[in-house]
Amino acid sequence: MPENYTDPSGNTEAFRAFTEIPEATAPTEPPSRLPLIIAVAVVVVLLVALVVWLA
Repeated sequence: MPENYTDPSGNTEAFRAFTEIPEATAPTEPPSRLPLIIAVAVVVVLLVALVVWLA
């Protein structure tokens, strides 16, 4: 083991820094589903309009 190795459990501050989750790997919010809902609504409206036009 190298001489400059510091055991993170050696003191409380180092252990907390070792076990802390970095911001980059923290869970994020799932993407918004609003664009999908709007796209489905537009497709439904277009299909209904097509059926009415053909009838």
